Amino acid sequence: MSATAAMKPVLRMELWHGLFLLGLWVLVLPLGALEPLALFLGGLFMGVNFILLSLGIRYVLTPAAERRRVRTGIFLLVLKLGLFLGLLSVVFTRVKIDAGSFAVGVTSLLLAIVAERGWAHLRGN
Repeated sequence: MSATAAMKPVLRMELWHGLFLLGLWVLVLPLGALEPLALFLGGLFMGVNFILLSLGIRYVLTPAAERRRVRTGIFLLVLKLGLFLGLLSVVFTRVKIDAGSFAVGVTSLLLAIVAERGWAHLRGN
């Protein structure tokens, strides 16, 4: 399986994630139930985190990967961990943001993963 073929499910999950965020944002504007900026930041946070995780794991676990590629994968995983811990602590300690809206944005990635895998199952993949 080529690297681009292996990334297709991740990109489909990110597409679903973007669609869920857009749908939630369209619902939020008229209702005012969630803070749109916090929703967007939560979704962006998890989207970047997921991409860094998937690329890092893919580079590290590639069979017969060259040393430079493994180092790049380890760097991406360390960057992901630093961003995850650093930005999460900044968001909840320094920035006044609605935690509930942020959590809904974060959760939209989990829904996107379930939706993409369900869709793949229905297609027979």
